[in-house]
Amino acid sequence: MDEFNTRKSMNLRKRGIYLLPNLFTTGALFAGFYAIVQSMNWRFESAAVAIFIAMVLDGLDGRVARLTHTQSEFGAEYDSLSDMVSFGVAPALVIYEWAFKGLGKWGWFAAFIYCAATALRLARFNTNIDVVDKRYFQGLPSPAAAALVAGFVWVMLDYGFKGDELRWYAAALTVFAGLSMVSNLPFYSFKDINLRKSVPFVVIFLIALFFILISSYPPGVLFALFLCYALSGYVLWALRRRSKPVA
Repeated sequence: MDEFNTRKSMNLRKRGIYLLPNLFTTGALFAGFYAIVQSMNWRFESAAVAIFIAMVLDGLDGRVARLTHTQSEFGAEYDSLSDMVSFGVAPALVIYEWAFKGLGKWGWFAAFIYCAATALRLARFNTNIDVVDKRYFQGLPSPAAAALVAGFVWVMLDYGFKGDELRWYAAALTVFAGLSMVSNLPFYSFKDINLRKSVPFVVIFLIALFFILISSYPPGVLFALFLCYALSGYVLWALRRRSKPVA
């Protein structure tokens, strides 16, 4: 009887709603919603920055939940819904409002490909979470795809370009991000990095230099960083294919 009560208590705890990690998830959801509102008001730079903020908060909620042992089924489902808004709907609407309106049906078609790909990517991730190699993502992660689209908008605005001048480039990049999400390409997940493990002093110094590099020109550095990450899956796939022995 005591064992049954213990198991029942553990199940209730797993199904509970924990405040701390869900605060980060709610913050990411708000940032995605804020990006949508700002794009409707033609404040595209603010919208792009909000998507990056959502990405940071989304990266924190899972780690906080694991570090504080507050994982729950509710948190996992809530995180997926938040990701759909922040990294699926928000980037699609931002890029549509900025560049795609003049393309007619091709504009909303490109935006929908990205949005649908995000939904499919998140659904596949949730169903395959226990069977895939934890070191690699299957397909481009939705936060990275959103950062790629938002980073493009941000850096082009910083250089003084208008959306209608780059509409076809923006469409190509958006479709590329969407197709990369639903591909089977491997993308390094960084999940095998142990934050509790001691590291040499030089690692801390390199991290400091990394943040200095980003602060020197945030739009360009962030866009270049996520563009390289998006291409890394194709490079890794090509290297694996090349290393396979010929039958």
